[in-house]
Amino acid sequence: MRHRFEDSEEMYLKSLYELERTLNPVPVTALAERLGITTVSASEMVRRLQGRNLLHHQPYKGVRLSPEGEQRARAVLRRHRLWERFLTDQLGMGWVEAHDAACHLEHAVNDDVADALDVFLKHPDSCPHGNPIPREDEPENRAEEQPLSELEVGEQGTILRIRNEGAALLEYLEAHGLVPGQTFALESIAPFDGPLTLRLRERSTVIGREAAEHVLVGKVAQHG
Repeated sequence: MRHRFEDSEEMYLKSLYELERTLNPVPVTALAERLGITTVSASEMVRRLQGRNLLHHQPYKGVRLSPEGEQRARAVLRRHRLWERFLTDQLGMGWVEAHDAACHLEHAVNDDVADALDVFLKHPDSCPHGNPIPREDEPENRAEEQPLSELEVGEQGTILRIRNEGAALLEYLEAHGLVPGQTFALESIAPFDGPLTLRLRERSTVIGREAAEHVLVGKVAQHG
């Protein structure tokens, strides 16, 4: 039987792995914010995980996963994203509900079950939010991408993935029609770090800059 501590440990490792995609090392404050806990609680878990050689902590700088910690984090992420794929593709759940359910299911099964699920789903490449499903001993093979917030007015692109899968953000983006595969043109950016106006296929929509930082896109080459 699993213990709640094991589940908590896996949540820390998974969150660290995701944060390391943009922060290296990861400040303990950023980890605490991601998990919605106090810095004191995050620091205590960091000490425990460091004692088990799952991460390296540099005081006043931040945290990095050890090779063993990264391996465990990738296994948790794989289970999570496979469950998301199953819940959306096979059960017809929305991507917000699937994410929340997968956060529980990722701790409830072992890698043998995940392997069977992977075969059943015919080895999908990504979760519903566009994030790659880790494969054993394979590095993440990402397309050329950049945050939506870094584009300039007039540029066009396609949404590739959402790198922060928090429920509130997913609900916000879905309401604005901003999902992987959606094409757009950046029409305007309000001054003083204001929101972005995007032209989608059938309508325009306005998105806050903070949310745009989590939307990773591929730019479309413009001719003539």
